[in-house]
Amino acid sequence: MPTADEGGGQLLPGGLTNAGLVRRVGDTVRRPQRPTSPATRALLEHLERVGFDGAPRFLGVDDHGREILSFIAGEAAIAPAPAWALTEEALISVAELLHRYHEAVASFDARGHDWSSSVPAAFCEGLVSHNDPNLDNVVFSHGRAVALIDFDLASPGSAIWDVACAVRLWAPLREPRDTPPALRGLGLSRLRTFADAYGLSEAERERVADAVVHAHDWGYDVIHEAVANGHPTFGRHWQEGGRSRAERTRRWIASHDEAIRGALR
Repeated sequence: MPTADEGGGQLLPGGLTNAGLVRRVGDTVRRPQRPTSPATRALLEHLERVGFDGAPRFLGVDDHGREILSFIAGEAAIAPAPAWALTEEALISVAELLHRYHEAVASFDARGHDWSSSVPAAFCEGLVSHNDPNLDNVVFSHGRAVALIDFDLASPGSAIWDVACAVRLWAPLREPRDTPPALRGLGLSRLRTFADAYGLSEAERERVADAVVHAHDWGYDVIHEAVANGHPTFGRHWQEGGRSRAERTRRWIASHDEAIRGALR
């Protein structure tokens, strides 16, 4: 639940990049602007025009220079992940939501905008991918995913790339010790469930398998940069075990390459 905050409105929990800076004011969310905010606004306005209801609406800028977005009712799966976010129904709903987003964003022209990051060229096909479908960036209602939030890392990429980013987090693809107890030993079967729910073709499944380790490296490159630039929340995360978990996860993904490909066939 959001907590009262002296900065006005209610402080919204979750996330690392804007920790302590995002607030709910009535039926709106106020968050800091970034150099790439114009690109994100254009993306959100496109999603509104095409009728996609799974993302916030951009409503303007307030007197403090903060973006104003529509508040989406529901719950995000903030760590430690609640039981309702770990069900098969929740997993399937995330895959279906991501597919709907890709269908909606396919007609968006990303040219002429400055984006926050660059997806590896091998997985960049022009479609603007969310790039950060972490558990706390998905809003749920009654146990089903209803919206994606926090498009700060969105950039031209591909649906394949977004799926790879999602499955490593939602299956999840990592060592058992770093996995919620209820999901230990289920990562590969949940990977297959996600791929089936999304509707990946055989060729697309191979591409997802190719992308998973790159998605992991890319995500942690973002964190490395933030830490190097003195971001306090990322710095604490990195020092309090984040670096070790990242290294363990990469080793696990690399050593399970054939098992990942087998699960996707």
